Amino acid sequence: MAIERSGSKLFKFYLPLVMYLVFLLFPFYWMVNTVFKSDKELYDMSLNPFYIHHPTVHNIVRLFTETIFLRWMANTFFVAILATLISLAASLLAAYAIQRLRFKTSGPTGVAIFLAYLIPQTILFIPLASIIFKLKLWDSLWALVLTYPTFLVPFCTWLLMGYFKSIPKEMEECAMIDGASRIRIFWKIILPLCLPGVLSAGIFCFTLSWNEYLYALAFISSSAKKTVPIGLVTELVRGDIYHWGSLMAGALCASVPVALVYSFFVEQYVAGMTGALKE
Repeated sequence: MAIERSGSKLFKFYLPLVMYLVFLLFPFYWMVNTVFKSDKELYDMSLNPFYIHHPTVHNIVRLFTETIFLRWMANTFFVAILATLISLAASLLAAYAIQRLRFKTSGPTGVAIFLAYLIPQTILFIPLASIIFKLKLWDSLWALVLTYPTFLVPFCTWLLMGYFKSIPKEMEECAMIDGASRIRIFWKIILPLCLPGVLSAGIFCFTLSWNEYLYALAFISSSAKKTVPIGLVTELVRGDIYHWGSLMAGALCASVPVALVYSFFVEQYVAGMTGALKE
């Protein structure tokens, strides 16, 4: 009986888990595999593609010497952090007002804000480009900082609305009886309690800002102001020549900050998403 249970657990749990991990981690293995291969080995079909026969660091050297990759990383950090802070500030205030003040149109307003997230970026970037041009922010990192919240705020507001709903209203009512103002209640009671939701929304904002491609491609033209996704594609793809080794090296290095953020705050991220589902 114990053997049957062990075999059943093997096929129902461990085998699917192993298959999922292989599927999930294979792209990272392939990136590392490509980084340490020479171009000659990469295009040699007679060799085993899953094994590195002659390791080389030429691709990494090319990435850091022939491009301004570190400058792109700094630009991406600047844009992602500022866009995340702006989006979180706006989302926190909007979500609290909609969920707690409960004005006449709070329900439709919450739905409308979430529906705004579903509008494709390919539709929005044309009017946004006109606004950026009028504000004289073209080819500036501030153009990205101000446009990224257009798709970050709607989703984060919806996420935080669900988390605010999980916090008992009686706590605020008791604080009001003691004479606390709305601002004090929000800062001293609501914000500490919804910290997992805030971290979850912050991770979401940071990840999307870090990987965003369309707006960065449309609003930035000079090489020194590009972000990582745009810099790698435009500088390491020259005509029909793809420098795959350096491209994968850049992609691997660029994925490290996001992976670190998730690894440090994974518990808060799961808790925040769980709270959001109660909406």
